[in-house]
Amino acid sequence: MKVSDQTSVAMPIKNMIGIVVAVAMGVFAYTEVTARLTSLETSRELFQADLLKKSEQKPTDQEQFMLLESVFADVEKLIETQEQNMTNKVNIEFLKEQVKKLQEDVEKLIRNGSGHWPS
Repeated sequence: MKVSDQTSVAMPIKNMIGIVVAVAMGVFAYTEVTARLTSLETSRELFQADLLKKSEQKPTDQEQFMLLESVFADVEKLIETQEQNMTNKVNIEFLKEQVKKLQEDVEKLIRNGSGHWPS
């Protein structure tokens, strides 16, 4: 069999339309995938650029962070002091009760005129 530019090929029109439609669908799918990839790459680049821009700290930001750290340290000290004051309050209340009882005992001793401790 000799094949040249004069060789004729007999093909049903249905098959030829099917091949053309398949090629068109392939080209469309390739175009859609390429467009989606381009879109994703662009948004990734924009996202990275935004992150880099946001990561650069300005002097005012650094000053604010230093102030926040200072305030946090002060709050921790205040919390410690408050806890100590709460413990002191409990001790003071206990000592008040002891002094009151001691005063009552001394008054009883004086009223009774005796030299021994009341039971």
